[in-house]
Amino acid sequence: MPADKLVRAAAGADKALIDGVRVFDEYRGAGVPVGSRSIAIEVTLQPRTATLTDEQIEAVGRKIVAAVEKHTGGTLRG
Repeated sequence: MPADKLVRAAAGADKALIDGVRVFDEYRGAGVPVGSRSIAIEVTLQPRTATLTDEQIEAVGRKIVAAVEKHTGGTLRG
């Protein structure tokens, strides 16, 4: 699957807060199943009305993970 599909899924998780998403690392090898890859993304949040609380940031993070899982079948590597 192309990485841009993951980027689009993450960016669509909260269009009001997410200002940008970019891939900054891709890994294939030990610890990653054969035929899979680990893709790291950076998400830039840009609130327009107020500073976000830790809870709000965590909620956006959960929305991003859920959107990526739903649209790509990818999972969060832990």
